Amino acid sequence: MATITEEIQKRRTFAIISHPDAGKTTLTEKLLLFGGAIHVAGAVKSNKIKKTATSDWMEIEKQRGISVATSVMGFNYGDYKINILDTPGHQDFAEDTYRTLTAVDSVIIVVDAAKGVEMQTRKLMEVCRMRNTPVIVFVNKLDREGQDPFDLLDELESELKIGVRPLSWPINMGQRFKGVYNIYEEGLNLYTPSKQVVTESVEFKDINNPELEKYIGSEDASKLRADLELIEGVYPEFDVSDYLKGNIAPVFFGSALNNFGVKELLDCFVKIAPSPRPVQAVERVVCPEEANFSGFVFKIHANMDPNHRSCIAFVKVCSGKFERNANYKHVRNGKFMKFSSPTAFMAQRKSTVDEAYPGDIVGLPDTGNFKIGDTLTAGEELHFRGLPSFSPEMFKYIENTDPMKTKQLNKGIDQLMDEGVAQLFVNQFNGRKIIGTVGQLQFEVIQYRLLHEYGAQCKWEPISLYKACWIESDDAEALENFKKRKYQFMAKDKEDRDVFLADSNYVLQMAQTDFPKIKFHFTSEF
Repeated sequence: MATITEEIQKRRTFAIISHPDAGKTTLTEKLLLFGGAIHVAGAVKSNKIKKTATSDWMEIEKQRGISVATSVMGFNYGDYKINILDTPGHQDFAEDTYRTLTAVDSVIIVVDAAKGVEMQTRKLMEVCRMRNTPVIVFVNKLDREGQDPFDLLDELESELKIGVRPLSWPINMGQRFKGVYNIYEEGLNLYTPSKQVVTESVEFKDINNPELEKYIGSEDASKLRADLELIEGVYPEFDVSDYLKGNIAPVFFGSALNNFGVKELLDCFVKIAPSPRPVQAVERVVCPEEANFSGFVFKIHANMDPNHRSCIAFVKVCSGKFERNANYKHVRNGKFMKFSSPTAFMAQRKSTVDEAYPGDIVGLPDTGNFKIGDTLTAGEELHFRGLPSFSPEMFKYIENTDPMKTKQLNKGIDQLMDEGVAQLFVNQFNGRKIIGTVGQLQFEVIQYRLLHEYGAQCKWEPISLYKACWIESDDAEALENFKKRKYQFMAKDKEDRDVFLADSNYVLQMAQTDFPKIKFHFTSEF
């Protein structure tokens, strides 16, 4: 029987983040291929293989070819148990990604060799920096023409504000791409384009050995030697502790679509990436090795299975061992609950689990008991923080177009809001429901899912709002006074908290000046 410490040492829980189209879902799929979790890689956008990408399974994702909800996948690789959280790259779903980053111990960032670092990647990197999350960079799409690798490294350093250290190096790119030299393992990996098989590798300790010319020709051989010499001269020795502190990012090069450079990334990753780490709760620091179970809900997903109208709450195990049918305390509502069918995921295919260890993600069937950020424990009063909702940037009134389906619409809105897809505000003046989102695409997703999952039709009506901010005050009279003065612009959120809907930046600034005793918050966590 493995002890809890051994189980923790085996776990690697990480998220893959990137800009849309940098090849994140493809990379996830290739990692699953090495783990034996899937046996054929389904090209995401090709119709030749009807089996589409394993991690994008919601109907709307298949139609659009983008990931909108974070998928959770677990598989074994050698002695390791790997949990990947695939996140949406599209910025309209950034909220989901920010929350996912609270549940992982490390991150792999995928960068397109031609496009370099893009806006969305920068934002996500800020979240990693806030939490000192260790980062590995995978430069993808080397089988196409891209930027010079040294320029790319400079761009990574300046844009992501982190030191970098290449652990593999490309030999040419695009049409002339011949492979990568694996600096970490001292081996040469030669490239032949194929989506299904892994290409040959040759151990190559001495880069000055004239055998090198045989494999890659004299021109590329001399360039590779010069490049490697430059790398040794310019970049510091790779030090795992610097990586674990979040100060330096190892960089790998490859082509996920052609399954190239992915195994090298994975082999190095399992060796250096952190196993589950202590988590800061409001009350104290929780260590994974503790005997008592604790965990938090970082995501809720409605209708994972179209045949059953149910939600699933995703729980990240932080300490101890989670056991099926054990009694656990739901801290927010103070009740003890038992879970008879907790599940673990391989994308949409899920299986019931009897136990789970720190670093694992467990799906709990939810009939409306959970909210994002809820804590489960063996009995202790603990609260894990750090799951903010940001103030939305786009607002619309949601109107029911079929009065016969009012009940379905309300249930649908409730469940989708619990899932954290968007935020609901109820205007106190006219009682109308306002949906706030980070991006336009979310309105389409909500409308689509309400129709297809709940049979409810809605339409959107414009409303001109600048910001929604949560307000509070230690002075009850000042708060009352503010609410009276701003009566038409007051709303309540799902938690029944007061929200002020400012229709312009000017109005907001005036309110902040005129009411000094009111605190205005732009994230829901205060």
